[in-house]
Amino acid sequence: MSVRRTRLNGFGVYAAVYLAFLYLPVAVLPLFSFNDSQYVTFPLKGFTLEWYYALADNQGLLNGFWNSVKVAVSVSVMSTVLGIFAAKAVTRYRMRGRGGLIGFIMVPLVIPEIILGISLLITFSLGGVKLSLVTVGIGHLLLCVPFSMLVLISRMEGFDPSMEEAARDLGENAWGTFWRVTFPIMLPGIVASLLLTFTISFDEFVLAFFLCGTDATLPVHIWSQLRFPERLPSVLSLGAIIVVASTIVVFTAELIRRGGVQLAPARV
Repeated sequence: MSVRRTRLNGFGVYAAVYLAFLYLPVAVLPLFSFNDSQYVTFPLKGFTLEWYYALADNQGLLNGFWNSVKVAVSVSVMSTVLGIFAAKAVTRYRMRGRGGLIGFIMVPLVIPEIILGISLLITFSLGGVKLSLVTVGIGHLLLCVPFSMLVLISRMEGFDPSMEEAARDLGENAWGTFWRVTFPIMLPGIVASLLLTFTISFDEFVLAFFLCGTDATLPVHIWSQLRFPERLPSVLSLGAIIVVASTIVVFTAELIRRGGVQLAPARV
């Protein structure tokens, strides 16, 4: 019993050290965003909200923010639509090479983003495609579709296909069956996919850096501002807002996904 307790205590210490190493640097970001100084100094010189008010006058940051929002919304919708079809195909139909097909779709998750960014940049350059937010969206789509597919596969695997068969037996066509039966049951997974892929696209830097051209997204603009120390406080304040918002979105997506899985048996 004492050995087991010692092991549990050891795992607890390890988990605490790991979480502190992972999240303490992130927690420092909001802390310094309230510092009454243009430079990152410790101890803090004072408490101020000046840098948050200054965000409204920083046109570059606002442009980058709206560019990221436009790309993230488009990518989240398109990747979720593609993820729905892909998840339905691999969970509802028998096909040869199913495992290999899923692995091929998941390849962007294991390829270093810098390699993927360089490859896409060369491809667009050879094809004469002008770099813009559209090319950023294409790059983010390659990255987000696998995440969307994973979330939706986990949702579809608990779905009873006899419910679709019953709807068709009652005279409903394929499109009506999807909207009246499949879509409502998949809805928690769809919402979770939308929130997760939006966050991934909004925060992504490496692909955007290679593919954005003159239309910088917010992460790229923030990176460009790090060379100017006097602009750092505004970057820190916006970064703090993004960290809080991203955390809320990710936790909401996971709660919705888990809630949908728990409710599935009741619906059946």
